[in-house]
Amino acid sequence: MINKLLLVVTCVVPILFGYNAMAQVQIYNPNADAIKDLNQAIERAGVQGKHVLVQVGGNWCPWCVKLNKIFTTDSTIMKVLNANYVLVKVNYSKENKNEAVLEKLEFPQRFGFPVLVILDDHGKRIHTQDSGLLESGDGYDTKKIVSFLKNWTKAAIGKPAN
Repeated sequence: MINKLLLVVTCVVPILFGYNAMAQVQIYNPNADAIKDLNQAIERAGVQGKHVLVQVGGNWCPWCVKLNKIFTTDSTIMKVLNANYVLVKVNYSKENKNEAVLEKLEFPQRFGFPVLVILDDHGKRIHTQDSGLLESGDGYDTKKIVSFLKNWTKAAIGKPAN
């Protein structure tokens, strides 16, 4: 009897009340100071001779969760990211839309979420990427992501590393 009750409490109740694993994910911090985080990333990029990759999305967004997962688990993507970019995550949610940051990034939300923005090491936007173009089926395509990342490195656009 106790086992059946535990099954109902842990499996059925969350389904009935609309809870799911995606809702529990905390990739983006609605309370973060996105301007400060962005400025720190730009500063680090300047020191490290890299670009800044801004990942804009929210914990409410299943595709944002999927993108974060491939960024943090795919070794090929991680290698290209770590070698060429300083990654910063900017929250967009009903709690905090980070409108000032989105304005600074030239309104990338027009592509939906998640959206990726590449800045040079001075904070100038050089590309906005619709992440839908990096999808394949019900997930993201490693080859498409790696190609995108490699196409916007300093070397690829003719800017030497510092």
